[in-house]
Amino acid sequence: MTLRTSPLDAAHRALGAKMVPFGGWDMPLAYEAGTLAEHRACRAAAVAFDVSHLGTVRVTGADALDRLQAALTNDLDKIGPGRAQYTHLLDEADASVLDDIIVWWVDDERFDVMPNASNTERVVAALGDGAVDVTHERAIIAVQGPAARRLLHAIAPDAAAIGRFHVARFDWNGTECLVAGTGYTGEDGVELAVPAAVAGEVWAAVLGAGIQPAGLGARDTLRLEAGLPLHGHELGPGITPLQAGLGWVVSWDKGDFRGRAPLAAEKERGISRRLRALTVAGRRPPRADQPVLVDGVASGVVSSGNFSPVLEQGIALAFVPPEVAIGDVVTLDQRGSEVPATVVKPPFVAASPAEPLA
Repeated sequence: MTLRTSPLDAAHRALGAKMVPFGGWDMPLAYEAGTLAEHRACRAAAVAFDVSHLGTVRVTGADALDRLQAALTNDLDKIGPGRAQYTHLLDEADASVLDDIIVWWVDDERFDVMPNASNTERVVAALGDGAVDVTHERAIIAVQGPAARRLLHAIAPDAAAIGRFHVARFDWNGTECLVAGTGYTGEDGVELAVPAAVAGEVWAAVLGAGIQPAGLGARDTLRLEAGLPLHGHELGPGITPLQAGLGWVVSWDKGDFRGRAPLAAEKERGISRRLRALTVAGRRPPRADQPVLVDGVASGVVSSGNFSPVLEQGIALAFVPPEVAIGDVVTLDQRGSEVPATVVKPPFVAASPAEPLA
């Protein structure tokens, strides 16, 4: 299979990035500083990620809102134009999460729906006629960290000033771009959607403002420390929003939506498992698919695990029986070694205070 490339591909290679396949794309895993340094730079100052592998599906027209309301779990009527919202697309048969999505409500009749990399085609199909994949037209640059807005302000003040989960247009040397106050690191920051023709220019300016490039390796360790789900691990086939502890993403009072009936049935009977956050003593990281033992019985499984660069210990997300509560101690089977793990409330690491713009 031929991998797709970002409009910033040449820039990554010029910086010495280690490139890896991800969701059908060839993307930077890390640069010369390495994942740990990039992770810590995001917690302490600011980094820039190329997340152009995420999809952009544009839905327009007078019926666009109604179509999205019927397809997605959350209620867009809770927000409005100029705002963004996290939501889910469910399987109609079993209410498992086909994709978790951010919707950018750009103006009255334009929505930019942001699927995960490998799920764009299924989201286009679910949204029907008039949903257009415009991923190839732009790059997405995520600027994240407590100093993100202050440093970005020097080159794009309107973008730096966007509110959390707000969306707006901004001008880049005569080219119209979009910005949203969103991200996937647990830190403050913004995401810039810029036309492919100016992507290299914007990327160079962002780095020139003192913002360090970071790859998808650091993005994953950051999202795990923040306790954020990753599709294919905490969400996906057989996993519903209720099992993932994301019931708040479901608006039961907005009317019908795709997958509502099987999800309502699960809510009525009760969930069979629940996603929990775990910490382990020591530096040995838990890994996905390791069994979780409750009272000596294999009863769950790790969905994501790694070494926390901030806590300097292993952390994990895992599906366990619903009666397992915060403060309980379970056991991880780490390749034959039984390691105690404590159930904690996420996030593992709180966000740093955002620095003022000036």
